[in-house]
Amino acid sequence: MLIDSHTHLDGFSRRGQLGAILGRAEAAGVTRMVTVGTAPDDWALYRELAAAHPGRVFHTVGLHPTSVGEDWEAAVAELPGHWKDARPPVALGEIGLDRFHLPKDQVAAAPVVARQEAALAAQLALARELNCPVIIHSREAVPQCIEAIDRAGCDWRRVVFHCFTEGPALAEAIVSRGGRVSFTGVLTYKNAAAVREAARVQGLERLMLETDAPYLAPVPHRGKPNEPAYLWHLAEFAAGLFGCGVERVAEATTRAAAEFYGLPAEAS
Repeated sequence: MLIDSHTHLDGFSRRGQLGAILGRAEAAGVTRMVTVGTAPDDWALYRELAAAHPGRVFHTVGLHPTSVGEDWEAAVAELPGHWKDARPPVALGEIGLDRFHLPKDQVAAAPVVARQEAALAAQLALARELNCPVIIHSREAVPQCIEAIDRAGCDWRRVVFHCFTEGPALAEAIVSRGGRVSFTGVLTYKNAAAVREAARVQGLERLMLETDAPYLAPVPHRGKPNEPAYLWHLAEFAAGLFGCGVERVAEATTRAAAEFYGLPAEAS
């Protein structure tokens, strides 16, 4: 059995595909998944999906850096209320910094960068107050995110950098602080040798696997829409990477994800 530790179910749900997606995941042994919030328009939906599929779908809320607009403070102000729900989020995220999706003009990019940094600081302060797990989105900004987390004084043991696409040095900087890095189908790509070295730096016992569906499908589905059922391809690849059986990968990654998010040890 596997846990997809980071996926996005909103598109599947809105297109009426969620039943089929969950069915294929179950058939593939992906018995649990964490659907990750990025903006207010998916927070309520994910709360409903978690309630409709208890023990199978868990959810998070957070303001993704590319969703940070001029009204970001109002959105962040909504976040604490979600922890008062009967079925609260299992983490705050995904939050972070994104230096890839910026205006090309530096003058136009400057206020966007400033808003992202302010929104990240505010959400890290909230995570520290709630003492909850944090999911970090960092594209071309891993060192800056590390510095922000250090400044915020968050418990690094409750931090995961999702969709890690950097090399072993930055992985070591995170792991040495007590944090985690999580891997998508990028791990299987031919040109991702540095990402595979980063996975080895963290080691099998703390390995977390994710689809980030509908993005970044693993080989042999690269270039096609991704879905949680494809997590098994990633697990099989990781088994080869670590020189063990896929059952061992499933055991280690399920335990790591369950511990990080505070999920039950076994699927209900």
